[in-house]
Amino acid sequence: MTYVIEAPHPDDAARLGPLQLRTWLQTYPNAELGIDEDWIHEQRGSSATAEGIAHWREFIEEASRRPDRLFCRVVRSEADIVGFLCGRREKPVTLGPMYLLNQAQNQGLGGRLMTEFLTWAGPTRICLWVTAYNGSAVRFYQRHGFKATGERELWRGALPNLRMTREATTSIDLG
Repeated sequence: MTYVIEAPHPDDAARLGPLQLRTWLQTYPNAELGIDEDWIHEQRGSSATAEGIAHWREFIEEASRRPDRLFCRVVRSEADIVGFLCGRREKPVTLGPMYLLNQAQNQGLGGRLMTEFLTWAGPTRICLWVTAYNGSAVRFYQRHGFKATGERELWRGALPNLRMTREATTSIDLG
């Protein structure tokens, strides 16, 4: 399968909202914590509604107008969009959301997305939230220089997240 990473088009909003819900359904069910399909639909189902899709369209259009401030890339397969990574230039830069469907994982696509994002962000501090029990995501971010800060949150009273940061990098002038 061939994959292409590129900036999304406004019409992609109709795919990104449902894709975000689908990745949540693949990633977050946890019977111990009471996070099941119903909970996920209740918390994130709006991303696949007309309103959620409109929010995606607004974000994509703003990212196109302000690429210095907003970052968004999608991963296209031959048939559809299978992942995305977005971010914002704030103090500090914020990474997220970032998702790949299960079938698109372990093929280097996450690393390619991250490389594009880190290039966009430049040598600045970057923060993100990651679900604590998503060990593969935590390890992925660690491989890209992120470290857990110890800060935690319980998103919507159920989903345990931890804060990770990647400190500003400095370039060494060898000239």
